[in-house]
Amino acid sequence: MKKVLGVVVAVALAAAACGSDDSEGAPEVVSGGTFTFALSADPGALEPASAALGVTNTTLGFAYDPLVHSDAEGRIVSGIAERWEPSANQVVFTLRKGVTCADGSAVTAKTVADSMNYLSDPANKAVLLGVLIPAGMTATADEAAGTVTLATKEPNPFLLESMTAVSVVCGKGLADRSVLQAGTSGSGPYRLTEAVSGDHYTFQVRKDYAWGAGGAGIVAGMPDTVVLKVVKDESTAANLLTSGGLTAGQFTGPDRERVAALPGIKTGSAPDGIGEFFFHQGDDRPAAAPEVRKALVQALSLDELRTIASGGNGVAATHLTSLAPDPCRGDAVTGNLPAFDAAAAASALDAAGWKAGSDGVRAKDGKKLTLRIAYQTSAGPSVQAGLEFVAQKWKDLGVDTKLVGSADAAYSDSLFKNGDWDMAWVPLGLSLPTQLGGYLSGAAPDKGGANFAHLDNAEYVRLSGDAAKTVGAAGCDGWIAAQAALVKNADVVPVVLPTQLVAAKNAEVQVIGGIVRPTSIRMLAP
Repeated sequence: MKKVLGVVVAVALAAAACGSDDSEGAPEVVSGGTFTFALSADPGALEPASAALGVTNTTLGFAYDPLVHSDAEGRIVSGIAERWEPSANQVVFTLRKGVTCADGSAVTAKTVADSMNYLSDPANKAVLLGVLIPAGMTATADEAAGTVTLATKEPNPFLLESMTAVSVVCGKGLADRSVLQAGTSGSGPYRLTEAVSGDHYTFQVRKDYAWGAGGAGIVAGMPDTVVLKVVKDESTAANLLTSGGLTAGQFTGPDRERVAALPGIKTGSAPDGIGEFFFHQGDDRPAAAPEVRKALVQALSLDELRTIASGGNGVAATHLTSLAPDPCRGDAVTGNLPAFDAAAAASALDAAGWKAGSDGVRAKDGKKLTLRIAYQTSAGPSVQAGLEFVAQKWKDLGVDTKLVGSADAAYSDSLFKNGDWDMAWVPLGLSLPTQLGGYLSGAAPDKGGANFAHLDNAEYVRLSGDAAKTVGAAGCDGWIAAQAALVKNADVVPVVLPTQLVAAKNAEVQVIGGIVRPTSIRMLAP
């Protein structure tokens, strides 16, 4: 939930490096100091098992490590594990020696296995279960060999790649998860020292850290202190970057050009989580009927919506994953959505029994065609303008539309708890086709699952099940066909792959797979 799922729906960035060529040689780095990065919203509870927002996962990335990482090109590189052996139903990880938790305790094979088994236990209701953590996955430790084996009941073609986004909890937090609501307990390069909800989160460097992505450690130019500052307004963030109140941030709206022109700025452009929308298909919802969903889509010019919702900074979305490693990059969208035709859309609703009343609003069996359109306020003014465009076009069609914007945590609750929406704009920031299954099929949230839109597409289930029998990218044609089945049924409507500007003043930073890579940060001389 970029975004809210990091795994999740969320505003999330793919592989990107802030930096530019310097004809006079490498810039001079400055060790120590403070790196202040803008978060567009408060991360909320810091428990990794419930982390569903991009801002939460960015925060956790400073304090936790995964077993393996993805580099900027999508290749798998070492993390806590230095070697791995994947097969259809399991991956055996050999752990790096000498890894320690922030509290000084050793990170052993049992530590990792216990952390993984907590996530795979349905009683703990981890948001990653069924998305990154396959249902029924077990973790077995061999302390003597220093290995952890993750095994699944069914073949899982991207189990190795999934582990790039799963934080390993260690130390005190593994024994008492309650400390993770407002604190951290990981092996990452920084230790959380202060958490002020709604304002800032401060981290201090761990000088002994030496097991980052590809064996990265603490080197010259890395900051001693990192402050993640909650700045909900993008223009405010731009002003703070100008005045020195921020070192870096991400920008999607009209402030991009102003930020890019600042002296001492290093910039990079990165794909954002896919901008797409879903219809709630639960019982008694008007969009449960495919003819209604298709008519609503047909009433929109998706090309126009794409331009508005991205502020002109995006391209057509062609599949349902966007973050590194993103191994399956085919086209599941082109030709699978109804072409724009407002008159045909009106006729289709008439044929489905939704007739316009004296007030112009369509109704069927005495029930008005009313749609609550939900979105994250942190998504920015362009997304809001795009949804205002949608609301107006649907009003012209005879639909009573209501725009409902909410902050990230409340928005996540709306999707996964109270279901108080009919159409939701969801910037789905995922990297692997296997991550989609829990969100696009299976049990709904009220039944303990993550299928927030209550989708029931048998063709998707069949095709994705067949694709899952092939390990790795060799099964990508099947995964793309499965996604196409969803698009044809208007179960999901991919609109745009927008970009964000990653800007740093007198600093450099990489954002990979939607997460700031802490060991990439370099403070530069003015």
